[in-house]
Amino acid sequence: MPADFVLKAMNTAHRLLVKVTGGRVGYDAMGMDVVELTTVGRKSGEPRSVMLTVPLHEDGHPVVVASRGGDDRHPAWFHNLRARPEVEVSVKGGPRTPMTARVASPEERARMWPQIAGKYRNYAGYQQRTEREIPLVVLEPRA
Repeated sequence: MPADFVLKAMNTAHRLLVKVTGGRVGYDAMGMDVVELTTVGRKSGEPRSVMLTVPLHEDGHPVVVASRGGDDRHPAWFHNLRARPEVEVSVKGGPRTPMTARVASPEERARMWPQIAGKYRNYAGYQQRTEREIPLVVLEPRA
């Protein structure tokens, strides 16, 4: 699986692509929207941002996949939002919107996963690579 520095380099390259193209490239990946998710580091207390694809919208809310490419470990951003679910989400370079991140319930995941894995085969492959159940995270506006 990719090392942390490789994942960070890929994220940096993605941001650079968005910046260099003025947002004309990088906010869509394989037919999925791309959002910037900002969490608070559970250890550092500092803001941490990552670009993520949104393979599904559930009742109008973006759903992101904590796949880490099928690694046996959850991504750092997932640990951060579990510790502090208050996040910010930027869509297409727009302003950061305060949201609450929650892990989809088993029933929700059972309904959503086949839709995601059926349309985006890379996610099905990620799940086959790991024994952990890859979590789905629903991003909802803060009340």
